[in-house]
Amino acid sequence: MKINKKLLTTTMVASLSLALAACGNAGDDSKSNSNMDKNMDGMDHSTMDMSGSKEVPKGLNDAKDPKFKVGDMAMIKEAHMEGMKGAEATIVGAYDTTVYSISYDPTNGGKRVTDHKWIIQEEIVDAKSTPYSVGDEVKVSADHMKGMQEATATIDSAKETTVYMIDFESTSGKQVTNHKWVTEDELTAE
Repeated sequence: MKINKKLLTTTMVASLSLALAACGNAGDDSKSNSNMDKNMDGMDHSTMDMSGSKEVPKGLNDAKDPKFKVGDMAMIKEAHMEGMKGAEATIVGAYDTTVYSISYDPTNGGKRVTDHKWIIQEEIVDAKSTPYSVGDEVKVSADHMKGMQEATATIDSAKETTVYMIDFESTSGKQVTNHKWVTEDELTAE
């Protein structure tokens, strides 16, 4: 039996094209959509409502000299979640505090969350007056994600800075209000 090389090559190219096209359309299923809710570190943010209330934790003080003032516009240059990077934000609040990235096991039994950005000093249950250090364990009062509130967390990083509450339209078109928190170095002037 003689094999027609041209026909074989054409068939292989067509099959490969179909396979690649199917992969390109995989974004339409719910599994791929949930992957869109993960940040750069692979953390699942599908349970996180990026919007929040305008209320801030008790004891949080307005920033004395923020780079961005309430009402200013800024571009988000660093993203914790899909749709943030490159979005234009309106500053809703600016506060001086210590900001932490944390790792914790959700209280609802979900998969361990690592390097969650951000919670602030005032979102720690019975917080001490001085900043915590990397490796310290704390109980979280923030409820940015399901299973976060009342979770015991390990501090991954700590930094004294200005944090901002922002309104923005995500790059996918979702309106987000009172998002907590972005740090000053995650924003840039337009």
